[in-house]
Amino acid sequence: MSISRRSVIVSALAGTATATVAGLSAATPAAAAPSAPAASPPGDVVGKITVGYQGWFACSGDGAPINGWWHWSQNWGQSPSPGNNAIKSWPDNRDYTHTYRTAYAALGSGQPATLFSSYDQQTVDTHFSWMRQNGIDTAALQRFNPNGGEGPTRDAMAVKVRASAESQGRKFYIMYDATGWTNMKQELKDDWTNKMRAHTASSAYARQNGKPVVGIWGFGFNEANKNWPVADCLDVVNWFKAQGCYVMGGVPTHWRSGNEDSRAGFMDLYHAFDMLSPWMVGRIANVADTDNFYTSVNTPDQADCNAHGVDYQPCVLPGDLQAGHRAHGDFMWRQFYNMVRVGAQGIYISMFDEYNEGNQIAKTAENASQIPVGSGIRALDEDGTACSSDYYLRLTGDGGRMLRGELALTPVRPTAPTPGGGGGDPQPSGDLALRKPATASSYTQVYGPGNAVDGNSGSYWESANNAFPQWIQVDLGAASAVKRVVLALPPDPAWATRTQTVAVLGSANGTDFTTLAGAAGRTFDPAGGNTTTVTLPTVVTTRYVRLQFTANTGWPAGQLSTLSVYSS
Repeated sequence: MSISRRSVIVSALAGTATATVAGLSAATPAAAAPSAPAASPPGDVVGKITVGYQGWFACSGDGAPINGWWHWSQNWGQSPSPGNNAIKSWPDNRDYTHTYRTAYAALGSGQPATLFSSYDQQTVDTHFSWMRQNGIDTAALQRFNPNGGEGPTRDAMAVKVRASAESQGRKFYIMYDATGWTNMKQELKDDWTNKMRAHTASSAYARQNGKPVVGIWGFGFNEANKNWPVADCLDVVNWFKAQGCYVMGGVPTHWRSGNEDSRAGFMDLYHAFDMLSPWMVGRIANVADTDNFYTSVNTPDQADCNAHGVDYQPCVLPGDLQAGHRAHGDFMWRQFYNMVRVGAQGIYISMFDEYNEGNQIAKTAENASQIPVGSGIRALDEDGTACSSDYYLRLTGDGGRMLRGELALTPVRPTAPTPGGGGGDPQPSGDLALRKPATASSYTQVYGPGNAVDGNSGSYWESANNAFPQWIQVDLGAASAVKRVVLALPPDPAWATRTQTVAVLGSANGTDFTTLAGAAGRTFDPAGGNTTTVTLPTVVTTRYVRLQFTANTGWPAGQLSTLSVYSS
């Protein structure tokens, strides 16, 4: 199993008071600090939100060279299960066109417990589309030592991330994690020269001050697997700067004082970086911790960076979901508030997709219906507040707006846990068809068209039998951008594999329809969740979406339990 930052970093909460900042309660706003003088003008990391992107999940059968359940299980050669588990948070898999069956019990909804693979290009495309939808600017692709068995898969992930960043209009850069990399001094340079530097030719590669950005994480940490001499670390940083790169350093929390998680004598190294991003995972767990660090760590950090012409990019994290740190977004928002008022030049989100460490902002299971039964894994509603699966993506987007000055500095979280702003049953994120009016050419018995948009995967629409063609349609309520339609049958294995011939049509008025996707066989397989996705060639604007059925190999009628429509 490869190294995980969480597994090698010991919590450095020593000296972290549980009280709030003197004279300031966790809920009381303080006057904003004067804006810090930026060492650099706005670019692709200064003035921007950057997310740490691992892209390190694979599944057996996905075609990845690593050929196993990479980071999903302890033993990658065996399917994830309660006894072979590396998962702290369960993803919301509804936006992926393909997932892989695990050995976990079914979800609370009865659907199979499946997981995505980062090796599938559609997975990476989906992640970068979430970034685009939520105003997240830049992704730092984590690259551990590529000279072992993980190398070919990591090489491929760099290509996939580049393609997704280009197609979604996001920026990306390579961020080396040197953890455990014994011969990093030469091998890191060789990897950049022979492989990774080629990606800087992409229009999507992040640049700051006109230079390609490179991140290096791990120098200066007081840990056995990061014990390189300061001279070697400084040599690497200066080498990258000589190559014309803007070098960002992921450094210890206590880099400035040179104690606790930082080695002493590394200050010249730290000041050699163009940007510093001190690590915070495992250091804070609640609003009081956050406020204490604002006073005792972040404020003097910012002053030191200002004095030495270094850009400051502190970490903001959503919190360990399994440990109950999140407080339905209040913990993360307090960090955004503190880092903006301290004058940070940028913000680094730790992390985008670390489901195996529980601190991901990517779409996550909302409630028990989306978690394997008996797994003990917590959903986003773990503290009793319903949250949509994209909540922390939206929260991050609002944090970015505050960083850029598009939202006034405020300690009050502006982001509602659910898109509608209230509690109750959370709506699956982004589904334009959910609970909207549905009609059909016909239906049998009690299996009416409303069953396809009621959010219940167990209910379904069935047309009149032996009477093709048949159709079902949904009124989105207004002209809407549509890119993708997801169809499903009940997840019960009794619904054997079948292929239905379905075309997708659209209309502005409910009368005159045009073909959006031609008739084609759409396969529904219980092993894959009994879902199929139709992705339109281009985004179209339409109010009515109609599915026209002309054949079904499993039953002589049109059948559908879920009709979901998405704009991306």
